[in-house]
Amino acid sequence: MHTYTDTGRSGSRGFLRRIEGWLDHQGKAAWIAAMVVGFILFWPLGLALLAYMIWGKKMFARNCSARSHRHDAAWGRSPYATGNTAFDSYKSEALRRLEEEQAAFEAFLQRLRSSKDKSEFDTFMDERARATAAQDAASMAEGADVEADSISKAAKPSKDSRPGEY
Repeated sequence: MHTYTDTGRSGSRGFLRRIEGWLDHQGKAAWIAAMVVGFILFWPLGLALLAYMIWGKKMFARNCSARSHRHDAAWGRSPYATGNTAFDSYKSEALRRLEEEQAAFEAFLQRLRSSKDKSEFDTFMDERARATAAQDAASMAEGADVEADSISKAAKPSKDSRPGEY
């Protein structure tokens, strides 16, 4: 069992720091339980604990070691170095190779999507060209029928026309 002593501090601040340390050691569930008990006993105490957990990042942080790993990763250091240099170099090489393979695969997928889009677009343009050609052929045939009708009407004299006039 751990004892949390705060040497050099006395009074309520030392007591609160010891309680905070104990709750940190117990984990998130202890913080949540303390908040619920605080709401049951005296609602402003529960509200104060909730505010402290949210603004103090107790609610969303895993633990101090997780925060230091994120900090190390942000500075380019491996968050899980084992101390074995041969294994660490193998691990970094394997991770680099996997990242290269992932980048190559993503490039392949991009080319695949691009070629699929191009083939779909070419199919669309071919269908559109065929539809336009069919429409032009239909309009030309209709235009030939109208022209033939107008020629036949022009060749026949009408009843109202005088001889020699068309």
